Amino acid sequence: MKPDSTSGAAPSVSQFGYTETLERSTGRFASFAVAFAFVSIATGIFTTYGSVLNTSGPMGIWTWPIVVIGQLAVALLLGALAARIPVTGYAYQWVSRLANPVLGWITGWISFTFLAIVVSAVDYTVASTVLPALFSFEGTPATAFLITAGVIVLQALLIGLSTKWTERVNNFAVTAELIGMVALVALLLIVGVIARKLSVDNLFSTGAVPTENYWSFGEATAAGPWMLAFLLGAFTIVGFESAANLAEETKRPEIVVPRAMWQAVLASGVLGFLFLLAVTAAVNDPIALAQSGTPVADVIQDVLGSFVGTALLVLVSIAIFACGLVILLTGVRLVWAMSRDERFPGWQALHKVSPRTKTPLNATIVMTLIALVILGLFSTSTDALFKLFGAATLLPAIIYTITVTLYITKRRKLPTSAGFNLGRWELPIIVVAVVWLVFELSLFRDASFRDAWIYVAIMVSIGACYLAYLLATRGRDGLRMPAMTSIDAELDHVAETDGKAPTP
Repeated sequence: MKPDSTSGAAPSVSQFGYTETLERSTGRFASFAVAFAFVSIATGIFTTYGSVLNTSGPMGIWTWPIVVIGQLAVALLLGALAARIPVTGYAYQWVSRLANPVLGWITGWISFTFLAIVVSAVDYTVASTVLPALFSFEGTPATAFLITAGVIVLQALLIGLSTKWTERVNNFAVTAELIGMVALVALLLIVGVIARKLSVDNLFSTGAVPTENYWSFGEATAAGPWMLAFLLGAFTIVGFESAANLAEETKRPEIVVPRAMWQAVLASGVLGFLFLLAVTAAVNDPIALAQSGTPVADVIQDVLGSFVGTALLVLVSIAIFACGLVILLTGVRLVWAMSRDERFPGWQALHKVSPRTKTPLNATIVMTLIALVILGLFSTSTDALFKLFGAATLLPAIIYTITVTLYITKRRKLPTSAGFNLGRWELPIIVVAVVWLVFELSLFRDASFRDAWIYVAIMVSIGACYLAYLLATRGRDGLRMPAMTSIDAELDHVAETDGKAPTP
């Protein structure tokens, strides 16, 4: 009999050396919604489409399918790890157990620095572009900071007080985003054809970007025009692994989590590309549109009218709020997981779960404060949004590269899993993932990402100091993780106690 993916007994975290402390109530859709909300095509496209028009022109959208294929390969490999080690902390747990605790700690710290900045980057979009366009006011760095800080605090209150309500809000937002994006694509195509406002030529136009050396790979410190367009997908199609960070709260995580990850990438990729094609074909003047702070909303308003344009801004606001909510939730769980292993600064307080709310309340407060500090440091800059997004795109590329490299070196030693297996597709998937990640990292040699690299260097330096302190006070043995065992062994145990035989 095939185990139920949503209601059956879940693998106990005791096999990984932990005590069950979080409520296991997350089902299939909620897990998918977490992964999809982090990716959030409405947020990513709305935020970065204008940048693509300026650096690569409308033809830059054709990089999107390539990014989706690359990230889908990464998601499948990470899903294979998530099925075998379904424990809160995702990459931190995987690397710590399969490589060594020091490299695992470094991966965890890099993941923390990514989550801390990306929540500010996403929420800052609402304050700097969406709300000013929605309510017709001119934003300033001060108002952007205050609004973003308020949004982050509201998200923290939800996360700290109730995981169930956090999931409900996110489920609603994801449902609205899916329905809204499908409706917008259909309306743009139908109305655009009827009103003769669609131009296929736009899809192959470079806009204001010179055609000379357009396809060039670039120089030592500068990527070529078309190459920079890959950042549209690279910023958007990330965070799908957030579903794995709720593994200890998910029913049958060895089945549900990997499926949520690759389905989120595939759904986001297909729907996002259709939306990009429809919006780009509907552009009236690509050169003029590149100067707008809200180019997507301008196109929608031009084709479908001011009412639908306003509705889009409302939809984007909901999507961005959900995206930031899931990012903050993921960061809180990571801080809690590292604190549970006594590996995060202030772990004595941060590893605790509130008996009243059943959430890591202390970790929520600290993660929120850190995000606000980072927001304050970046928000004084006139190009704060680009700097935030630059760092938020670079860091996941580093995390994915470390994790995929680990998978390649350890794949023959990994325990088998009845929940998720790549089978004969494993090798071609590895090749696609490696080629994509090497190419993606090469894009960040561009001088425009200087501040992103500085942020990474500063945060890694802070982490290195704390890691040195841990090693000096505990030694390498003091950082060891509990031994990893096969998840299938636990499934067999559950099946024996239930009088059932597991089905591969």
